[in-house]
Amino acid sequence: MTGKVYLIGAGPGDPELMTMKAVRLLKEADVVVYDRLVSDEIVAMAPKDAKMIFVGKSAHNHPVPQDQINAILVREAKAGNNVARIKGGDPLIFGRGSEEAADLSAEGVEAEYVPGITAAQGAASISGVPLTHRDLATGVQYVTGHRARDEKLDLDWKRLADPMTTLVVYMGVANIGQIAVGLMTEGLDPSTPVFAISRATTPHERRMVSTLDRVAQEAREAGLKPPTLFIIGKVVSVYQAQQAELEKASAHG
Repeated sequence: MTGKVYLIGAGPGDPELMTMKAVRLLKEADVVVYDRLVSDEIVAMAPKDAKMIFVGKSAHNHPVPQDQINAILVREAKAGNNVARIKGGDPLIFGRGSEEAADLSAEGVEAEYVPGITAAQGAASISGVPLTHRDLATGVQYVTGHRARDEKLDLDWKRLADPMTTLVVYMGVANIGQIAVGLMTEGLDPSTPVFAISRATTPHERRMVSTLDRVAQEAREAGLKPPTLFIIGKVVSVYQAQQAELEKASAHG
């Protein structure tokens, strides 16, 4: 009898931000296939006798190519196992979950999505940067700052450079300079604030505030590494105001 594959969003990093359903299915799995962005604490929730398969990838380093990951999922399910495919964030936001589901369907294997809190949502909530705001941002756009196989980063800069939209850039450390230039070329103010957060919601979290014209240099000087998320827009001023108030209160003891 063929098993089932659950494409599970593990959230931004903090195990307590997983959904109850995600935790239950992970604890019931026969096989766990997990990514680099899934924390050790989350991996430790798996049953002691579960088969653990690491398929982590990073930029320019894919020890287990996507087609092989798909093949692993098919193989384990057809062996009668229920498979927990654990991904950081949500499986349908830059998670390639739909590609895996398509391969599984083609092979006659049932798949089910289990949503997770996205990296953007987790980073925004933990830091107090609103992704939308009545006076500052009427919408939000998610983009990836990474392209496979060294392809040129060719985004719709004009659409993205809307001053009343919050722009969230995933996987953008390597190309944040090019992204900033593209946005400024289309008219986005160089002084637009940028919030960068690395490994959000984990004990290793790092934060940085910059401006569009300085973010590439300052991210480099700060030594920010993936996974780092960039939030670009007026909404970052809310975070800046909160920090200023905290510093003021602290100074007055």
